[in-house]
Amino acid sequence: MSDDSPRFRVGQLVHHRRFNYRGVIVGVDPEFRGTEAWYQLMATSRPPKDRPWYQVLVHNAGHRTYVAERNLEPDPSGEQIDHPELGQFFKAFSGGRYVPRGEND
Repeated sequence: MSDDSPRFRVGQLVHHRRFNYRGVIVGVDPEFRGTEAWYQLMATSRPPKDRPWYQVLVHNAGHRTYVAERNLEPDPSGEQIDHPELGQFFKAFSGGRYVPRGEND
């Protein structure tokens, strides 16, 4: 039996395996929540829709991505990312991860 729970959580640093960028998780969907049109256009490797997908703030960029779990791995660098929306989601960076607003308030 496979474990269908998300591998990553909000605030965790990740690396995209295919496109070689770093980022931080800001949202987790237990399965694909986009449109079929978006999937057909953007998800060219056809990752599974029934596994978790993540919203990621991309390091040194001003955009977010929507990424299938199989394309992500933990980012071992422990280094902060640079993104203009960080303050909207997180209150601090501690222990190699971002601390979400509202956590331990």
